[in-house]
Amino acid sequence: MNSRSTSKPRRFIMFHKPKGTIVTLSDEKSRKTVYDILPRFVFEDRWIPVGRLDRDSRGLLLFTREGGLSELLTQPGKFSKFYEVWIRGRITEEQLQQTLQGVKTSIDVLKFKGVKILGYAGPKTRLMVELKEGKNRHIRRVFGALQDLQSHTPLKVLDLKRLQIGSVKLDIPSSNWRFLTHEEENSLMNGTSRPKRRGRKTRC
Repeated sequence: MNSRSTSKPRRFIMFHKPKGTIVTLSDEKSRKTVYDILPRFVFEDRWIPVGRLDRDSRGLLLFTREGGLSELLTQPGKFSKFYEVWIRGRITEEQLQQTLQGVKTSIDVLKFKGVKILGYAGPKTRLMVELKEGKNRHIRRVFGALQDLQSHTPLKVLDLKRLQIGSVKLDIPSSNWRFLTHEEENSLMNGTSRPKRRGRKTRC
C-alpha cells in the first residue's frame, strides 16, 4: 500500500507509467499527465521526473525532489536503461548488428548499447534493448529506419516498456507507485546492473 510515512526522507519514487500519458506538469492540450494519476503530494511537493517516456511508451519512471540527482541520472552514458520492445516484422542478424554500430535516422546516426531477440508472436518480434544514452524517440527511430525484408515495410515499434534504470527494476503494476527503499537508492547511486533474461540472440 502506498504511503508517505517513512523513517527517513526518501529520495526517489518509482512509478509505472501507463501508455497514453504525458510526462509533464501540465499540458496545454489538456491531455492526461502522469501527475493526474500520482498522489497530489507528488505535484505539491515538486517531485520531478528523472528523464522522460513519450506518450506511447510505458514502464519505469523515477521521480525525485533533488534537481542535482535528476541531472546526474540523466547524464549521457551514466546508467544503462533496459526496454522490452515489440516490433512489427522480423529483424535479421545483419540488422541487429547495424543497431549496435549505428543506424542513419532522420535526426542523426543512432545506435543501441545492446539488443537481443526474446521471441516471436506471428509477424511480431519481441526484443530487449539496452541504451546508455538516448535521443528523443531513440528506439522508435532506429527500428523505423530499418525494413522488414519480407513485407518491405519499416520495423515499426508496437509496444515499448522500460523495465530497468541502472540497478532499479520495475516491479509494480501499471499506474502504481512506491518509494524506493534506501537499499535501492544506494545501489542506484553506486552503480548499475543488468537484468538476467533469456533470448534467441544476444548482443547485450
